[in-house]
Amino acid sequence: METLSVRQSEILRWAMKEGRVEVDSLADSFAVSPQTIRKDLNDLCDRNLLQRVRGGAVAGSSNQNYSYEARFLMGTEAKEAIGRTVARLIPNSTSLLLNLGTTVEKVAYALQEHSGLLVITNNTHVVNIMKDCRGIQLVIAGGEVRQSDGGVVGVAAKEFIEQFKVEYAVIGTSGIDRDGTLLDYDFKEVAVAQTIIANARKVILATDISKLDRVAPVRIGTLAQVDTVVIDKPLPEELQIFCAEHGTEVVLADRGSSLTGA
Repeated sequence: METLSVRQSEILRWAMKEGRVEVDSLADSFAVSPQTIRKDLNDLCDRNLLQRVRGGAVAGSSNQNYSYEARFLMGTEAKEAIGRTVARLIPNSTSLLLNLGTTVEKVAYALQEHSGLLVITNNTHVVNIMKDCRGIQLVIAGGEVRQSDGGVVGVAAKEFIEQFKVEYAVIGTSGIDRDGTLLDYDFKEVAVAQTIIANARKVILATDISKLDRVAPVRIGTLAQVDTVVIDKPLPEELQIFCAEHGTEVVLADRGSSLTGA
């Protein structure tokens, strides 16, 4: 899958956050011609990542997540940095649960050279990434496979994961509210994510700053239930305070330094 340019990735991020982007305002923001922006928008629409409207383009609604293809292509460098940073927090010879999400998949790539891992996942992309790694014992949850992104969700997946108690869990989120609430779109996925959180001794949230203030209708939990947040840019002050009050460590990707914590 061909990656987006830095400008196209940023245009997509703005469209996801605002719902709509305009040619003229984008041209001013990026100091390029309107024709260049039209080409970018046409390319994004040809990939079914946005929909063209008069004067610009629009993204999806707040009740439905963006396509897997859009999420896969967006913010690649930041997600790779997050993946590498999370992998450094996980030792060899341990057990972990890997949840759904394109950022979690970058963690799976970064863990390929680890040894002695037991990895349980409900993410078929993680299986494809790690299935040939000799140092990793890989277990996939059974259940309903969601065609949109290859996630295994539903009651069967939840009950399967309840059999385990692992050292680490790596989860993603579709949105982070200003009060510290973690949000998603699919209640079947959220039920599995909550079970993953409950069955790990240490929970790591792998997320990028674009998830801040994204509106989604289903509540996963809060940042207070997370031991470590790995993110590409600093959280807003109110969320840093929230994390500090609840003993949640915040690590900036690729710097490896704690920003807040107990």
